[in-house]
Amino acid sequence: MSTLPSENSIEDACSRSFWMPGNYQPTVKRTEDAFQACNDIVACFQERARVERQYAQQLSEWSNKWKPVVDSSPLYGSLLKAWQCFLSSADRLASLHASICRSLVSEDGDRVRTWQKDTFHKKLFGGFKESQDIETGFTRAQKPWAKRLKKLDKARRAYHKVSRKEQAAREREEHAQGNPDVAIDKQKKIQEERELAQQEAEKVRARYEKVLEEVNRYAPRYMEEMESIFDQSQDEERKRIVFLKQAFLSIHKHLDITNNESVRAVYNELHNTLMAIDEHEDLRWWKNTFGPGMPTDWPHFQEWMPEKKTKKGKKEVEKKGTIERSVMIGGVRVRALYDYVGQETDELSFKAGEEFLKIEDEDDQGWCRGMKDGGCEGLYPANYVEVV
Repeated sequence: MSTLPSENSIEDACSRSFWMPGNYQPTVKRTEDAFQACNDIVACFQERARVERQYAQQLSEWSNKWKPVVDSSPLYGSLLKAWQCFLSSADRLASLHASICRSLVSEDGDRVRTWQKDTFHKKLFGGFKESQDIETGFTRAQKPWAKRLKKLDKARRAYHKVSRKEQAAREREEHAQGNPDVAIDKQKKIQEERELAQQEAEKVRARYEKVLEEVNRYAPRYMEEMESIFDQSQDEERKRIVFLKQAFLSIHKHLDITNNESVRAVYNELHNTLMAIDEHEDLRWWKNTFGPGMPTDWPHFQEWMPEKKTKKGKKEVEKKGTIERSVMIGGVRVRALYDYVGQETDELSFKAGEEFLKIEDEDDQGWCRGMKDGGCEGLYPANYVEVV
């Protein structure tokens, strides 16, 4: 059977689109996420500060332990001075790493905490004022839009319902036509039922189209209001990105203390990564992932389509070569009642009124095999044709 993974993925993406009701929550949640990120950053580099302090202590202990041994060693001259230099270098490195520890805690950590306190204003019963303001703006903008979508969905379902009813009435009428077992009065009654169903379907369709027109007419205003609130959120996020970039660069400045070429290469790579932070690119990514740049399925008229007849077992019959089909010698001439477009390569397509040969009887799934005048063969629904 044929599958449509691309259409399913598009439909799933549209259902998660920024424009759909309630899907602005990821943008609102950025405020709380940024607050938590500040806590994690401070905790992360406080732990790194402890590593620096412990390393400084270990360097000092190592130097103090070996100084008496080195000073009393049998070495002399430049060789002794070279050995002693390892220990004095360790003392200087210990002092430097202790200074890094103090900078990470008192300078970088306090800087992030102060900015966090000034930027995020907690509410009495939880949450942040900044996220509440953004969410309130989105809610107000989406409320009339959500009502219109609800009304549109109701109209669409009503139209599809009467369309099914009309389709059933039309099929009853087609079945009754030319059937000698159905009385003339009965046929007339069936025809009247079909006409009433058709009139009702046209009336409901007109109502559906009117509601859809109202929704599409309101869409530009809705987009303008939503993008206005979204831009406010983007501006706040831009400030956060810029600040945290500077905070990371400050931490990097305190940690990058070496002139060794191999170690310098590591810190240069880190520095290049930090310098590559681009608030504009980050904001563009967010917009395309959770904001107005996401794909969406804007409201449009959805035509009702009759449910496709299941063909369960069709392929099983074809795969089992031992199962016999009732093959007709010469075939039976049939005429198509409706248009049919084959959904798979082994199916026959035809237009209403077209004639061709039925060469195999109907199987237990309601499918026959036919052959057109040009020799093209394929399966088709048995109830789509009549014998000529």
